[in-house]
Amino acid sequence: MKLSDLLVEGCGLVRLFGSEGVEVENLARDSRAVRKGSMFFAVKGTQVDGHDFIPDALQKGAVAVVCQDVPEEKAPGVCYVQVEDSGRALGFMASAFYGNPSQALKLVGVTGTNGKTTTVTLLYRLFRSLGYEAGLLSTIENRIGATRIPSTHTTGDALEINSLLRRMVDAGCDYAFMEVSSHAVVQERIAGLQFAGGVFSNLTRDHLDYHKTFEAYLKAKKKFFDQLPASAFALANADDRNGLVMLQNTSARKFTYSLRTPADFMCKVVEDSLQGLHLEMDRKEVYMRLVGRFNAYNLTAIYAVAVCLGMDRDQVLCAMSRLQEAPGRFERLEAESGSKTGIVDYAHTPDALENLLETVSDLLLPGQGIVCVVGCGGNRDAGKRPEMARIACRYAAKVVFTNDNPRYEDPDAILQQMLSGLDQAQRNAVLVIPDREQAIKTACMLAAGSDVVVVAGKGHETYQEIEGVKHPFDDREILARYLPARWENALQEA
Repeated sequence: MKLSDLLVEGCGLVRLFGSEGVEVENLARDSRAVRKGSMFFAVKGTQVDGHDFIPDALQKGAVAVVCQDVPEEKAPGVCYVQVEDSGRALGFMASAFYGNPSQALKLVGVTGTNGKTTTVTLLYRLFRSLGYEAGLLSTIENRIGATRIPSTHTTGDALEINSLLRRMVDAGCDYAFMEVSSHAVVQERIAGLQFAGGVFSNLTRDHLDYHKTFEAYLKAKKKFFDQLPASAFALANADDRNGLVMLQNTSARKFTYSLRTPADFMCKVVEDSLQGLHLEMDRKEVYMRLVGRFNAYNLTAIYAVAVCLGMDRDQVLCAMSRLQEAPGRFERLEAESGSKTGIVDYAHTPDALENLLETVSDLLLPGQGIVCVVGCGGNRDAGKRPEMARIACRYAAKVVFTNDNPRYEDPDAILQQMLSGLDQAQRNAVLVIPDREQAIKTACMLAAGSDVVVVAGKGHETYQEIEGVKHPFDDREILARYLPARWENALQEA
């Protein structure tokens, strides 16, 4: 492909140094991926500046360089493309390089603090069950039809996204559903994509280690909706105080969903139990296998998206009644004796943990209590640690603090920050067991009668990251080992 074909509107071209007729064989933002005929994107990141790696890229055969700051000394025969923002240019050029695949799909993005993974995963399963081929881009995994591809980020970079979308189009997919993280919006990883719709779930404290302030975090989410085209729909949770804020400046068609306030799509929880939800949705009573009010919100959003995309309402509700939880989201197991219950959930923010424990608490029968295992990830927002500790103690009769993914932080320091949020009485009642397996084992031993053991924080993850090394670790396997049980909602394919 000629470089001239990649200089599309939106790439922010400032000036060209060299010939736009040069042949570009592939794109790379990592100098290690550069080969002969590559176009290298020098992106300024939070940790490193891609401009520092331009010499490496040229040495490996790059024929063009996209950059914000043009080097004084230019290699002969190399075209330098100066742009306003290299990250944004990468999005638009990657889209053009792969033939604008997002325009050939109905692509729906879901953003918010909690509920993204469940919503996109269930939308993917729903549409496949309705007879459509669909793709999925999520924290847990990527899917092209039935083909599973490992996922490393909530939202990949522009090259990965467009490459996967191209494969979805080539595989005959009609729809694609993706998580849109606040990092991805700020870093322009979704630049150049054409969305058919956007969904906002909720906004609570998270990622302040990156965004620094809640206002900046909110603006990152809102930017996604501000960029939606008039042909798309924008769907927001009206029960979240920031829901209508997301819709303020969007050109897209605006819709709302709710459990409490008047909205375009409304749902009422008739009954909630460990066996599922009895809902009144769109004036029809339906039974769902998912549990908890937070899932009532997710299900309402899923229904609204399907309707906005033109699906038959009755067919959608019927198909939704067969949906099961996403991996690591309120996954339940019952002890073989039929007494104790175990729950594994990805809840790693104060709001998510409170939703989880409040839901379990509301479903307890007389004589049941909660035994909670919880930790906090390292190199992330430290301010939420004492808050999560207080929430665990508020709802659980017995609490065990342990390691999550300490990453490069001192695990003991993380645990001490959690304890700092407790009064003396609470501290005396909490067990601190850094070894996560031993913490889960102890929780299972502490559980009496028909107690519920809740293991929060890692959910679907199959590793524990310590000092940059990912060690095999799956909460579900460990919990099943010490609480001999059968999974109630094992993953099923749509």
